[in-house]
Amino acid sequence: MTPTAMLPRTRVKICGLTSPEDALQAVDCGADGIGLVFYGRSARAVTAAQAHKISQAMPVFVSRVGLFVNPTEGEVRAVLQQVHLDCLQFHGEESAEFCASFAVPYMKAIRVRPELDVLKEISKYSTSSAILLDSYDKHFAGGTGSAFDWRIARHCVEEAGVKIVLAGGLSAANVAEAIRLVAPYAVDVSSGVESEPGLKSRERMSSFFNEVYSV
Repeated sequence: MTPTAMLPRTRVKICGLTSPEDALQAVDCGADGIGLVFYGRSARAVTAAQAHKISQAMPVFVSRVGLFVNPTEGEVRAVLQQVHLDCLQFHGEESAEFCASFAVPYMKAIRVRPELDVLKEISKYSTSSAILLDSYDKHFAGGTGSAFDWRIARHCVEEAGVKIVLAGGLSAANVAEAIRLVAPYAVDVSSGVESEPGLKSRERMSSFFNEVYSV
């Protein structure tokens, strides 16, 4: 008897967590990874001390991802000295050489906009563990709560040859549709599961995961 083929499971990262309590709730709901924001202009920013407490509370097999936006080398290394991170997420204009210089797996975020050749941009980061595609806003580096044209993401999944993480405007209302259309390796959500910036809603996270699992 031939085994029934199973579709790959879509992984989920909850980003912008600011407390151990919210992080543990995210894990209880099913999060594969948590995102800690080290960018002072974000409403979801945490200090290294806060991040250390959150990281320490995480159970085995949950990835801790640190998000940076155009940091200096010293800023990244200072965080790494205090916080256990499994992956670095770079959300600015960092070069591939810079991203790969910390001996920690990294994910490069690319903010999709009409004039950008996304596949060409992805090709610059051949050392990345994954590419995160997010919405572009000239005023914000991420967490905009708005979506971009998912057909671009689907094209990248088909042509880029790397793991694609879909972000930007995801919520329980649209994540199932996004997964069906894009078939990403993972989805990344922040504002779509919040009661207010930096505070996650257990109810909204639960609803989000229910939709992910429905696909």
